[in-house]
Parts: sequence; C-alpha cells; structure tokens
Amino acid sequence: MDLNADLGEGFGAWRLGDDEALLSLVSSANVACGFHAGDPTIMRRVCGQAAERGVVIGAQVSYRDLPGFGRRRIDYDPAQLRDDVVYQIGALDAFCRIAGTRVRYVKPHGALYNTAMVDEDQAGAVVQSIVDYDRSLPVLCLPGSVLARVATEAGLRVVPEGYADRAYRPDGTLVPRREPGAVLSDVDAVVAQAVRLATAGTVESICVHGDTPGAVEMATRVRDSLVAAGVPLAPFVDRA
Repeated sequence: MDLNADLGEGFGAWRLGDDEALLSLVSSANVACGFHAGDPTIMRRVCGQAAERGVVIGAQVSYRDLPGFGRRRIDYDPAQLRDDVVYQIGALDAFCRIAGTRVRYVKPHGALYNTAMVDEDQAGAVVQSIVDYDRSLPVLCLPGSVLARVATEAGLRVVPEGYADRAYRPDGTLVPRREPGAVLSDVDAVVAQAVRLATAGTVESICVHGDTPGAVEMATRVRDSLVAAGVPLAPFVDRA
C-alpha cells in the first residue's frame, strides 16, 4: 500500500504543515505546483528533501486560486485548464530534475479533484494535459469517478485512492468540506478507516492531508497501524 500526503502548501513566508516530518512517513508526496499553494523556493526544497528520502513525487495540480487555496470551483475553458495543468506539471518537473528525479504521477487538488470526479469537460482537460506532457504518468484519483473513466479510455494508468481523514457518502464520494464532519479529526477513527481501506483491496494509495491539525501524529499512527495489519508500504509507481 502506498501512503501519500499533500506537501509544499506554503507560500512565501507563510507555512502550512510539517513537510519534513511527513516526508519521513509517506511513500509518495503530492507537491503543490504554485497555483493553489507553493512557490518556486518551496517546490525546490520539498523536491530535494523528497528525493533524498526516496519519496516519489507527484504533481498536485489545481485551479489558479491562491486566495481560495484551490477549494473554489472555477468554470474554466477546457483548453485553458489543460494548459494550466501542463504548466504546473512542467514547473514541478524542473525542480524534480534538479534534485535528480522527476514527476512520477499527477493528482488534482481540492475543487479540481472534486469537479473532475463528475465533470466530463474538466476531467478531459486534466487527462489531455497528461497525454500532451507525458502519457506514462499515472493519475491518482477516486475509483469510479469520471476522471478515472476518462483517463482509462485515454490509455493512462489510473491509481485508485482512498482518504484516511475524510468522510465518505454511501455512494463512495467524499463529503464536501463545507459540510459538518467532512474532515475526520479523531485519530482512532482515521486509523480505523485507513486500515479498512487498505485491507478491502479497492485502493492502491491512501492519503493523509498535510494541512489537517495533528497531521504528523495521524500519519505516524496510520503508517504503524498498516504495518501492524500486515500491509507493506511502498510507492504505487513501483507496482506498475
């Protein structure tokens, strides 16, 4: 099982989360590419730290929405969204290459993630950006989503993802963040959900959000519990 977290989500003097601590716990890092968070200095630092620890780096692409942290839906022209995503992947890949590695997968962030789950045009724009840039890059997303289907139809590898610290609806979609209880804060509940997801065999990667209060403790408990349950941890890109 792969364990991933959203990292590099500061901007300038503003810091969010403990990137260095989380990099010692996860096997894959979804690194912000400057549109919802992150800046060139942060991107270079996180890519270097991830490469030093052998953590696989993915491009966490987003709407161009720093003030809203990428959590507000934007009705993009699909061609513009495609090009914005290409731009983000390329920017992060430059810093990966400086660190002696490369971008290994793509994961949408926030409102783009949620919209691409159900919207054909935005899912298609994300997929086309990957096809244009490097069709060997897998897409990390919710199983059963429109994005998963469109990516599969385009011949891309789809990696189904589950969330340890997010509440689910009965249909398998995430409870929107604007609704009460959308983010799980009880560590025992987070751990139990992670183990349940890992042992059900429906996902290949589990996410713990880096900006959740107590994220390092949660990630530590999740990692230890998965190992105790007999679930070995390894980057999903190594299991192609």
